[in-house]
Amino acid sequence: MLQAGAGTGKTTTLQMLARATTKKGRYLAFNKSIATDAAQKFPGNVLCKTAHAMAYGAIGHQYSGRMNAPRLPGWKTGLLLGINMTIRIGPRKVSNKALSTAALETVARFCRSADEEITRWHVPHLRGIEEESLHSQLVEVVLPYARKAWGDLQNPDEGIVRFDHDHYLKIWALTRPKIQADFLLLDEAQDTNSVVEKLFNDQRGHAQLVMVGDSAQAIYGWRGARDVMSDFAGTQLSLSQSFRFGPALAAEANRWLTIVDAPIRLAGTPRIDTRITEVPAPSAILCRTNVGAMLEVMRQLDTGTSVALVGGGQALVALARAAIDLKAGRKTSHPELLLFDSWGELQEYAEFDPAGHDLLPLVDLVDEHGPEVILQAVARLSSEQDAQVVVSTAHKAKGREWPSVRISSDFTAPEDQEECDDDGFPLPGPIDDAEARLAYVAVTRARDLLDLGGLSWINQHPNGNPGGAFPGPRSGGPAVSSDPVSAWTV
Repeated sequence: MLQAGAGTGKTTTLQMLARATTKKGRYLAFNKSIATDAAQKFPGNVLCKTAHAMAYGAIGHQYSGRMNAPRLPGWKTGLLLGINMTIRIGPRKVSNKALSTAALETVARFCRSADEEITRWHVPHLRGIEEESLHSQLVEVVLPYARKAWGDLQNPDEGIVRFDHDHYLKIWALTRPKIQADFLLLDEAQDTNSVVEKLFNDQRGHAQLVMVGDSAQAIYGWRGARDVMSDFAGTQLSLSQSFRFGPALAAEANRWLTIVDAPIRLAGTPRIDTRITEVPAPSAILCRTNVGAMLEVMRQLDTGTSVALVGGGQALVALARAAIDLKAGRKTSHPELLLFDSWGELQEYAEFDPAGHDLLPLVDLVDEHGPEVILQAVARLSSEQDAQVVVSTAHKAKGREWPSVRISSDFTAPEDQEECDDDGFPLPGPIDDAEARLAYVAVTRARDLLDLGGLSWINQHPNGNPGGAFPGPRSGGPAVSSDPVSAWTV
């Protein structure tokens, strides 16, 4: 197992390992673009593919006819499965559309798991009925339809549910396949989902397993990924020399690595003079949330700056259209908001229900600017090559780098504790591990200049100042942003 910090050349190291042998190897890539790029760089004895590509070659091609079927709205698929009712669970009316969405998401969650059967644990929690007794009522209704949908997907010739790539990967995984190779290289292991983890570990009896990643960059747990490096049985090695940035930024990264108790600390390249200072015109602005990214886009557009948004604005367009529907008193099909009958109902939930507080930034954004303004801003986005500044969430920035980076204001400090210090000031609250890992990803995207911006609070937090001294050289002063936005990631 190879723990490789940000910018340490992990892929280059894997290529060197592959060239050191003539044995047959497989490189399992995180996505198709990485696999395609790796195929150009690895020697001929290593086949570079995603797990999905291997599954397609083995069994997925048998379902190709079903994958080309016309797309249907989830509720229409649900009707064909027999979901034609509306039920009441607690304070909410759960329509056939919501039940259909839940049933199909149950199948999707099962496909990402290592489980052999669909169980209650795969049924998603829906906004507005999060309480466990209410969720149990949802499970009773949804689970039989989810199992019916999975049964429908077993037919390679025809069926009700539209067949997608995760379906054939799961069907292949359930056959317990033997991958023909002498060694397997698993890249980005910290973001592996459970079905791929099991496929990989099941090869231990006949192949040497090598996984590489950075446990401190495990930021996709919310969508089913798991840091499989945390309990992998094998020899542990590390790469700690970063070739992306200099000592000052390595010291900043090490603050966050210390907070998450990561197994490595980074050393910067002395010949790179990375500075931590205010950056009025950065190459990229990194945000905590989609809502924060939209606010940054609008701020930049207001100054006449051309802006690109990594990943495009479709997630924000979907939210704006959902807001338009709810404001007009219509139900929306947006999976986060489908249980609400009106915008007022969503406002009340976001403000007064603890489970809905993460929706407040969206509500505030729409209430202040209106959904039409959001749609207009997305329409004005530029391509990355034509933009003066790139705006991205930290999640989408993973694997990227820019000459200069500013951290946006929606990276907010943890709430203070009720307890006070000797001077009567509230003690800072603990830093959440997931937030610290995301901060580590964000600060390590810069090569030359980093503006800490919304993460400047770390300079006053005791966990960011171990031993009473800053853990490395600094220059300049970080900008302190003044427009905090609560976290909400879509």
